[in-house]
Amino acid sequence: MFSVYGTSGKILTGGLEQVRDLAPVQAVARTRAVAPTARQGDLTPSTVVLAGVGQGGAGSGMASGASAYVAHEALAAYAGDTQRQVLTQVHQLMSRKLISVMSGAPLRSAMRMMSRAGVAQAPVLGPMGEVRGLVSRGDLTRGLADDLDEIAEMMVIARRLAAPVDDVMWTPVPVAQPDTPLREAAQLLLDLGLPGLPVGDDNGHPIGFLSRSDLLRGMTHEPPLDLWT
Repeated sequence: MFSVYGTSGKILTGGLEQVRDLAPVQAVARTRAVAPTARQGDLTPSTVVLAGVGQGGAGSGMASGASAYVAHEALAAYAGDTQRQVLTQVHQLMSRKLISVMSGAPLRSAMRMMSRAGVAQAPVLGPMGEVRGLVSRGDLTRGLADDLDEIAEMMVIARRLAAPVDDVMWTPVPVAQPDTPLREAAQLLLDLGLPGLPVGDDNGHPIGFLSRSDLLRGMTHEPPLDLWT
Protein backbone atom coordinates (compact mmCIF):
# COMPACT_ATOMS: atom_id res chain seq x y z
CA MET A 1 0.00 0.00 0.00
CA PHE A 2 1.16 3.52 -0.84
CA SER A 3 -0.05 7.06 -0.23
CA VAL A 4 0.53 10.13 -2.39
CA TYR A 5 1.10 13.48 -0.69
CA GLY A 6 1.21 16.99 -2.13
CA THR A 7 1.02 20.55 -0.88
CA SER A 8 -2.67 20.14 -0.02
CA GLY A 9 -2.19 16.93 1.93
CA LYS A 10 -2.98 13.32 1.10
CA ILE A 11 -4.20 12.85 -2.47
CA LEU A 12 -4.66 9.11 -2.58
CA THR A 13 -4.06 5.88 -0.69
CA GLY A 14 -4.03 2.74 -2.78
CA GLY A 15 -2.13 -0.05 -4.39
CA LEU A 16 0.69 -0.01 -6.90
CA GLU A 17 -1.53 0.31 -9.98
CA GLN A 18 -3.50 3.24 -8.58
CA VAL A 19 -0.40 5.21 -7.58
CA ARG A 20 1.47 4.38 -10.79
CA ASP A 21 -1.45 5.56 -12.95
CA LEU A 22 -2.23 8.75 -11.02
CA ALA A 23 -1.98 11.60 -13.51
CA PRO A 24 -0.24 14.18 -11.25
CA VAL A 25 2.43 11.64 -10.29
CA GLN A 26 2.98 10.69 -13.92
CA ALA A 27 3.28 14.35 -14.91
CA VAL A 28 5.91 15.07 -12.27
CA ALA A 29 7.82 11.87 -13.06
CA ARG A 30 8.07 12.83 -16.71
CA THR A 31 9.68 16.18 -15.96
CA ARG A 32 11.85 15.51 -12.94
CA ALA A 33 14.71 13.16 -12.11
CA VAL A 34 16.10 12.68 -8.65
CA ALA A 35 19.75 11.71 -8.09
CA PRO A 36 20.42 8.57 -6.05
CA THR A 37 20.84 8.93 -2.32
CA ALA A 38 23.94 7.91 -0.39
CA ARG A 39 23.62 5.87 2.78
CA GLN A 40 25.01 7.22 6.04
CA GLY A 41 25.67 4.16 8.15
CA ASP A 42 23.52 1.11 8.68
CA LEU A 43 21.04 -0.10 11.25
CA THR A 44 20.98 2.97 13.43
CA PRO A 45 17.85 4.42 15.07
CA SER A 46 16.25 7.12 12.96
CA THR A 47 17.59 10.66 13.24
CA VAL A 48 15.23 13.18 11.69
CA VAL A 49 17.17 16.34 10.82
CA LEU A 50 15.05 19.34 9.91
CA ALA A 51 16.48 22.21 7.88
CA GLY A 52 14.60 25.50 7.91
CA VAL A 53 12.34 27.58 10.09
CA GLY A 54 9.33 26.86 12.26
CA GLN A 55 10.46 23.44 13.44
CA GLY A 56 8.89 23.73 16.85
CA GLY A 57 7.30 20.91 18.76
CA ALA A 58 5.88 19.11 15.75
CA GLY A 59 9.31 18.31 14.37
CA SER A 60 10.77 17.18 17.68
CA GLY A 61 7.76 15.00 18.47
CA MET A 62 7.92 13.35 15.09
CA ALA A 63 11.62 12.62 15.51
CA SER A 64 11.01 10.97 18.88
CA GLY A 65 8.20 8.77 17.60
CA ALA A 66 10.13 7.76 14.49
CA SER A 67 13.22 6.92 16.52
CA ALA A 68 11.26 4.69 18.88
CA TYR A 69 9.57 2.87 16.01
CA VAL A 70 12.64 2.17 13.93
CA ALA A 71 14.86 1.46 16.91
CA HIS A 72 12.46 -1.35 17.84
CA GLU A 73 12.46 -2.59 14.26
CA ALA A 74 16.24 -2.47 14.04
CA LEU A 75 16.71 -4.40 17.25
CA ALA A 76 14.11 -6.99 16.29
CA ALA A 77 15.58 -7.55 12.84
CA TYR A 78 19.29 -7.25 13.49
CA ALA A 79 20.08 -8.13 17.14
CA GLY A 80 23.09 -10.37 17.45
CA ASP A 81 21.62 -13.84 18.04
CA THR A 82 18.09 -13.16 16.79
CA GLN A 83 16.98 -15.52 14.05
CA ARG A 84 16.79 -13.45 10.90
CA GLN A 85 13.58 -13.54 8.91
CA VAL A 86 13.18 -13.38 5.16
CA LEU A 87 12.95 -9.74 4.06
CA THR A 88 9.64 -9.00 2.36
CA GLN A 89 8.49 -5.56 3.58
CA VAL A 90 9.81 -2.02 3.27
CA HIS A 91 10.41 -1.45 6.99
CA GLN A 92 12.90 -4.34 7.07
CA LEU A 93 15.22 -2.69 4.55
CA MET A 94 14.61 1.07 4.69
CA SER A 95 17.32 3.48 5.79
CA ARG A 96 16.92 4.42 9.41
CA LYS A 97 18.69 7.76 9.17
CA LEU A 98 16.28 10.24 7.66
CA ILE A 99 17.17 13.75 6.55
CA SER A 100 14.16 16.04 6.13
CA VAL A 101 13.57 19.66 5.10
CA MET A 102 10.85 21.95 6.39
CA SER A 103 8.47 23.59 3.93
CA GLY A 104 9.45 27.23 3.43
CA ALA A 105 13.14 26.67 4.11
CA PRO A 106 15.52 28.33 1.62
CA LEU A 107 16.94 25.94 -0.91
CA ARG A 108 20.39 27.10 0.20
CA SER A 109 19.81 25.68 3.70
CA ALA A 110 18.45 22.44 2.32
CA MET A 111 21.41 21.95 -0.01
CA ARG A 112 23.90 22.67 2.76
CA MET A 113 22.20 20.19 5.07
CA MET A 114 22.03 17.45 2.40
CA SER A 115 25.67 18.00 1.47
CA ARG A 116 26.81 17.65 5.08
CA ALA A 117 24.69 14.52 5.53
CA GLY A 118 25.88 12.97 2.27
CA VAL A 119 22.43 12.52 0.75
CA ALA A 120 21.15 13.63 -2.64
CA GLN A 121 17.49 14.20 -1.79
CA ALA A 122 15.23 14.73 1.20
CA PRO A 123 11.48 14.76 1.91
CA VAL A 124 9.94 18.21 2.39
CA LEU A 125 7.67 18.35 5.44
CA GLY A 126 4.70 20.54 6.30
CA PRO A 127 4.11 22.27 9.67
CA MET A 128 2.73 19.09 11.26
CA GLY A 129 5.62 16.97 10.04
CA GLU A 130 3.72 15.46 7.11
CA VAL A 131 5.37 14.77 3.74
CA ARG A 132 4.64 17.42 1.11
CA GLY A 133 7.29 16.75 -1.50
CA LEU A 134 10.86 15.75 -2.26
CA VAL A 135 13.79 18.06 -2.98
CA SER A 136 17.08 17.05 -4.58
CA ARG A 137 20.48 18.55 -5.20
CA GLY A 138 19.69 18.20 -8.90
CA ASP A 139 17.12 20.99 -8.45
CA LEU A 140 20.00 23.49 -8.40
CA THR A 141 20.77 23.10 -12.09
CA ARG A 142 17.48 21.73 -13.41
CA GLY A 143 16.24 23.62 -16.44
CA LEU A 144 19.34 25.75 -16.96
CA ALA A 145 19.88 26.61 -20.61
CA ASP A 146 22.95 25.10 -22.22
CA ASP A 147 23.96 28.41 -23.76
CA LEU A 148 24.18 30.39 -20.50
CA ASP A 149 27.57 31.94 -19.86
CA GLU A 150 29.27 31.42 -16.52
CA ILE A 151 28.15 34.71 -14.96
CA ALA A 152 24.52 34.26 -16.04
CA GLU A 153 24.51 30.71 -14.73
CA MET A 154 25.86 31.82 -11.35
CA MET A 155 23.14 34.48 -11.10
CA VAL A 156 20.41 31.97 -11.89
CA ILE A 157 21.74 29.53 -9.31
CA ALA A 158 22.05 32.30 -6.69
CA ARG A 159 18.39 33.26 -7.19
CA ARG A 160 17.36 29.62 -6.99
CA LEU A 161 19.28 29.10 -3.76
CA ALA A 162 17.37 31.97 -2.17
CA ALA A 163 13.98 30.52 -3.17
CA PRO A 164 11.96 28.29 -0.81
CA VAL A 165 12.23 24.54 -1.40
CA ASP A 166 8.50 24.53 -2.21
CA ASP A 167 9.25 26.29 -5.52
CA VAL A 168 11.44 23.48 -6.84
CA MET A 169 10.41 20.32 -4.96
CA TRP A 170 8.94 17.19 -6.53
CA THR A 171 5.23 17.14 -5.62
CA PRO A 172 3.04 15.15 -5.36
CA VAL A 173 5.29 12.36 -4.14
CA PRO A 174 4.46 8.68 -3.44
CA VAL A 175 5.09 7.52 0.13
CA ALA A 176 5.44 3.84 0.99
CA GLN A 177 4.06 2.38 4.19
CA PRO A 178 6.19 0.21 6.49
CA ASP A 179 4.33 -2.98 5.49
CA THR A 180 4.43 -2.25 1.75
CA PRO A 181 5.85 -5.29 -0.08
CA LEU A 182 9.40 -4.68 -1.27
CA ARG A 183 8.52 -5.91 -4.73
CA GLU A 184 5.80 -3.26 -5.15
CA ALA A 185 8.15 -0.53 -3.92
CA ALA A 186 10.84 -1.68 -6.36
CA GLN A 187 8.31 -1.71 -9.21
CA LEU A 188 7.19 1.85 -8.42
CA LEU A 189 10.81 3.06 -8.37
CA LEU A 190 11.31 1.54 -11.79
CA ASP A 191 8.05 2.82 -13.28
CA LEU A 192 8.50 6.42 -12.11
CA GLY A 193 12.27 6.67 -12.46
CA LEU A 194 12.70 7.39 -8.76
CA PRO A 195 15.88 6.53 -6.84
CA GLY A 196 13.95 6.03 -3.63
CA LEU A 197 10.72 6.47 -1.68
CA PRO A 198 9.96 8.14 1.64
CA VAL A 199 8.39 5.71 4.09
CA GLY A 200 5.65 7.15 6.29
CA ASP A 201 3.07 6.28 8.91
CA ASP A 202 -0.70 6.58 8.49
CA ASN A 203 -0.51 10.36 9.03
CA GLY A 204 2.18 10.91 6.41
CA HIS A 205 4.96 11.46 8.94
CA PRO A 206 8.25 10.08 7.55
CA ILE A 207 9.92 7.26 9.44
CA GLY A 208 12.51 6.17 6.86
CA PHE A 209 13.64 6.14 3.26
CA LEU A 210 13.94 3.20 0.87
CA SER A 211 16.48 3.71 -1.91
CA ARG A 212 17.63 1.61 -4.82
CA SER A 213 20.88 1.08 -2.98
CA ASP A 214 18.92 -0.38 -0.05
CA LEU A 215 17.36 -2.93 -2.39
CA LEU A 216 20.73 -3.81 -3.89
CA ARG A 217 22.21 -4.15 -0.41
CA GLY A 218 19.38 -6.49 0.50
CA MET A 219 20.17 -8.66 -2.50
CA THR A 220 23.86 -8.96 -1.67
CA HIS A 221 24.52 -8.46 2.05
CA GLU A 222 21.40 -8.97 4.14
CA PRO A 223 19.35 -12.04 5.21
CA PRO A 224 17.30 -13.70 2.46
CA LEU A 225 15.41 -11.16 0.36
CA ASP A 226 12.17 -12.41 -1.18
CA LEU A 227 10.55 -10.11 -3.74
CA TRP A 228 8.02 -12.68 -4.89
CA THR A 229 5.80 -13.42 -1.91
